[in-house]
Amino acid sequence: QLQLVESGGGKVQPGGSLTLSCTASGFSLDYYAMGWFRQAPGQEREGVSYTDTKVGNSKYADSVKGRFTISRDNVKNMVYLQMNNLKLEDTGVYYCAARKEDSYSGSYYYTESSEYEYWGQGTQVTVSS
Repeated sequence: QLQLVESGGGKVQPGGSLTLSCTASGFSLDYYAMGWFRQAPGQEREGVSYTDTKVGNSKYADSVKGRFTISRDNVKNMVYLQMNNLKLEDTGVYYCAARKEDSYSGSYYYTESSEYEYWGQGTQVTVSS
């Protein structure tokens, strides 16, 4: 059973911080590139941050660059998204996603939701004053 489960969402005031976690079960993340996406009510799902299979290469959407940090711990089979200085427009359901790669040391990340095979159920992040 391959499963991704997000946690860590909640309600915060603008300027606050949250750390999201994504835990994989049923498979090892060693050979998976990972991404974080979010979807606000009435809007299309958008990419937030992406990383390669280990520690080599990552990317952030312009809207979160400098505020969010993606990281991973393949030993723990987890991926994280540290979110600082949260803004109202950061509100949405956040999803982690995994894409199978041929090598754990691959240097590629992926920016489109259609490129990912596995998805979590999402965790709600609400930024409100």
